[in-house]
Amino acid sequence: MPKDFRATTLERAIGRSLASWRNERGFSLTEAGVRVGFSSAKLSTMENAVQPSTPVDIMALGYVYRVPAAQWQEVVLQAQYAERRRSKPRRPELFDPTADFAHLVFEATSLRAFTTDLVPAVFQLADYSNAVARADDPARAAVVDRVRESGAERLKDKDPLAVQAVFPEAVLRQVVGGPRVMKAQLLHLMELSEDPSVSLRIVPRGVGAYPAMGSPFTLLGFPHRQHDDVVYFESFIRGAYVEDQGLVDLCARRFAGLRQVALGDGESLELIAEAAAEL
Repeated sequence: MPKDFRATTLERAIGRSLASWRNERGFSLTEAGVRVGFSSAKLSTMENAVQPSTPVDIMALGYVYRVPAAQWQEVVLQAQYAERRRSKPRRPELFDPTADFAHLVFEATSLRAFTTDLVPAVFQLADYSNAVARADDPARAAVVDRVRESGAERLKDKDPLAVQAVFPEAVLRQVVGGPRVMKAQLLHLMELSEDPSVSLRIVPRGVGAYPAMGSPFTLLGFPHRQHDDVVYFESFIRGAYVEDQGLVDLCARRFAGLRQVALGDGESLELIAEAAAEL
């Protein structure tokens, strides 16, 4: 067993598979151990991921338990992958999507953004984004500024970035940075909504559940045929790109569903104006 072994979630899933095979056959740990030639203690540590399960041991258990070949082969592949990951030295991240995102925004011709808590980054004013950074992670302020500046610059281009944004009404009511900052941000949204390249829609409070609820994402499209659409997700831990086109298409369908349940552009503008007037 590797020194100071700490099971990954994959290795714990492998252990659950082994326990499930045994339980489906109605074998006790002792009986199964006798059949395969393991001690019951070893079998228990494998099932509970206290030690890694080797591909050879998994194959032996699959044979004894008469598990269909496709099932035990899948678990063997999982164990081989887990073993490779464990034996590889940890390397620093070679590519940081969070730092790169501003560049993709600048290169894009279309941007579809769904946010759940904040005004989309490309629409944020400096005071608003600084207030968010101060409350969350001041070190990220420069990254957010680059995204905001890239978006603002592209919106002013002769061939402007086409932006469609959807977010819930709660974003309008969250007074980020205080009433003065928030009112300026809402007035900025009203100004942006007059731009023909911008569509801004609000999901009203009364709509109930809606597509992609709780899962913000940004979908970027590009002018070159060789550059496929990309989805960007971000949490406070890290950002990530999704480039598998099946998953990108799934996000595009979710976004289309969001636009359907949201208020139209005109009604959304009225709601933004109402929220601004209350500050």
